[in-house]
Amino acid sequence: MAKPVIIVESPTKARSITKYLAHKYTVIASKGHIRDLPKTKMGVDVDQGFEPNYVTLRDKKDVIAAIKKAAKDAPMVLLAPDPDREGEAIAWHIYEIVKKVNPNIKRVLFNEITEKGINAGLESPRDLDQYLFESQQARRIVDRLVGYELSPLLWKKVRRGLSAGRVQSVALRLIVEREKEILAFDPREYWAISVELTHENGDVFRALLAKVNGKKAVVPDAQTAAAILSQIQGEYLVSSVVKKRSTRKSPPPFITSTLQQESSKRYYFPAKKTMMLAQKLYEGIEFGASNDLRGLITYMRTDSTRVSDEAIVAVRDYVGQRFGKEFLPAKPHIYKTKKGAQDAHEAIRPTDVSLTPQLVEAQIVASGANAADARNLAKLYELIWRRFVASQMTDALFDVTSVDIQRGDLTFRCQGQVEAFKGFRAIYADKQENGGASENSAEEQELSTSLLPPLEEGMTPAYLRHESDQRFTQPPARFSEATLIKELEERGIGRPSTYATIISTLINRKYMLREKRRFTPTELGTIVTDLLSEAFPDILNVEFTASMEEKLDAVEENKVHWRELLGEFYG
Repeated sequence: MAKPVIIVESPTKARSITKYLAHKYTVIASKGHIRDLPKTKMGVDVDQGFEPNYVTLRDKKDVIAAIKKAAKDAPMVLLAPDPDREGEAIAWHIYEIVKKVNPNIKRVLFNEITEKGINAGLESPRDLDQYLFESQQARRIVDRLVGYELSPLLWKKVRRGLSAGRVQSVALRLIVEREKEILAFDPREYWAISVELTHENGDVFRALLAKVNGKKAVVPDAQTAAAILSQIQGEYLVSSVVKKRSTRKSPPPFITSTLQQESSKRYYFPAKKTMMLAQKLYEGIEFGASNDLRGLITYMRTDSTRVSDEAIVAVRDYVGQRFGKEFLPAKPHIYKTKKGAQDAHEAIRPTDVSLTPQLVEAQIVASGANAADARNLAKLYELIWRRFVASQMTDALFDVTSVDIQRGDLTFRCQGQVEAFKGFRAIYADKQENGGASENSAEEQELSTSLLPPLEEGMTPAYLRHESDQRFTQPPARFSEATLIKELEERGIGRPSTYATIISTLINRKYMLREKRRFTPTELGTIVTDLLSEAFPDILNVEFTASMEEKLDAVEENKVHWRELLGEFYG
């Protein structure tokens, strides 16, 4: 007797699912899309309501034949590509092929490739989501229209073979405009003046000039610095000591964009590499000497910080047992998902919090995986695991002391910070990335994290020495992978699942370079941006691009018809 058929898009995912369902289902992989718009022409009939002309991909004829054969006599066909817009589009095109041989078709979603996750998906089959597919279809058509209308202009004005894209061109514009800001930047001179003082117990500490005659210190040139230095020696008096308790809140679990940013800052992983590794962790990793496939994280394309009740119970149990009750908040942390998020899936988290990074790395290595691949997979899993555990731990506490010290009309300031309680930092510490430096930022950051001796008002620390450095304000920093992704997300340009493709496309087309982990536009990228900005100011407009994302979301929510959206856009 024929078994029900499950169709997924990835061979690895098919093998992982087969492990759990081999005796009950036949599992087949479509190996991605089976139909798409043609490569050699627009493939969109504008006069017929933007009707798309889909063609079967040449290399998928054998795959389609295998799908039809398996589906023909099956009691049920379950379409299980990834649970997002792209996955819905893949499922829809498979449906168009399969319905001709078997109309008994349902859609299932697997948020995690584990026995629990697969069974949960199979228990809740649904019809295909017409509006989710139409939203993705509208996005594909919009991008095709932009490419086919804008690219010929580049061929005529610059050279043949160039291409423009609705989102990638706007991302490139951000990089080009940042470079122009840097080139136009006029450095401003300033002087940083600090003193080293000695506490009565012999401890030496530094303080930075903060005020002159009660006003913010502005030291624009050597002459002003010299006038201040002429007053710097003599008696010093501690005039103010302010102590306060500072709280650093535990971070939410990862969503797609924050995972891309953090892995870039910590490991210098490009977004494309991060998503490739995350896809493997989701679909299934060979585990141990038996090469048992196991899905280690939940679905990695998500904009939601929501976590299932079951997962919260498990992680709270782990925190309580591993760290103790003082690290466990009285109530679970619930994080707000940003406005406009689809909230279709949970946050990115380990499927089993008891699988610690050390255990996972050992199992991946034992499977005989390539050493570099094993190391990178283990790194990303550890990052996801630590962030998730930290999200359900208590906040970190710091005792912050700010001290003002007078020397005549000069006020010097020092700050010290001491960790009073580690909280979530016992397992996870944020990695900061610096942008362009403003006046005194480096000195203030250094002093704010220094340890101070026990200073009290009325004390008279002794002058030891001073430092006076000529400095210049710095231009804004070029975008790194992390800061570009953050900028795109904050401005509503594209979707996190597309960031990796956007960045790799701009590099592959030689519109920008990655130098010292920062993006620099090429001459070609600058020419293309300037030309498109002049010829198509709306298309290259950041706000216009962000509003298009909102309209595509409205199609998904059945608030706007996809043909109506395209008509408005094309006009």
